[in-house]
Amino acid sequence: MALTRNYKETILAELQKDEEFRKATYAEALSALQENEVSVALSMLRDLVHATLTFKGLAKETGISEKSLHRMLGEHGNPTAQSIGKILKAISQNLGVHLAVAA
Repeated sequence: MALTRNYKETILAELQKDEEFRKATYAEALSALQENEVSVALSMLRDLVHATLTFKGLAKETGISEKSLHRMLGEHGNPTAQSIGKILKAISQNLGVHLAVAA
């Protein structure tokens, strides 16, 4: 029987070691939000937080409790626009990414 790693473990390990993968995952999460694929976007954001900033760090950056952040980024999360804005800002700063919108 072949030994395999858990999918989540593999993604988290890759996010921890590969800066370009982190940035690409963040870009995909933003695209998913635009396409109204909220659960997909929240899952990607949750993975980014677990692999980099941690929920404790995100709580400190956003002023939102860890428990609330876990709920917001959970499978059935429903963050407000204000909360998701704070979360996105904290993650983008952590990644060193500057977001710009162009028409």
